Amino acid sequence: MRRRFSDFMLGRYGPDQLYFALFVIAILLGLLSSITRFYILSLLSYLVLIFAIYRFFSRNIVKRRAKNDVFLRYWGPVRYRFRRFKERLKSRKTHKFFKCPNCKNVLRVPKGKGKIQITCPRCGERFERKS
Repeated sequence: MRRRFSDFMLGRYGPDQLYFALFVIAILLGLLSSITRFYILSLLSYLVLIFAIYRFFSRNIVKRRAKNDVFLRYWGPVRYRFRRFKERLKSRKTHKFFKCPNCKNVLRVPKGKGKIQITCPRCGERFERKS
């Protein structure tokens, strides 16, 4: 059985990041439609799922890879912001965050040090803040 599936998938595109994103969107739309009883969301969920499966089994690898690259170009900055926000939440008990008044760079300093002078590593601006 495993060999047959492997032979079937030979020359096909398979999963990528856009496939997984479409799959998650389809599941979320399905859950949202079941909660709200808004059946257009259910139809949209099925359409997104069908498109994701179509991409999965497609033999046009060049086009699928190009679309995935476009998706990653837009998803990369969003993913970076989520990761940065998550790291900030983790260290909020031990550190404070300040923006440099000159270049708007976010700086992290330890909490509980009193009034300290902060030097921005990017532009060299010095300013005082209470940590």
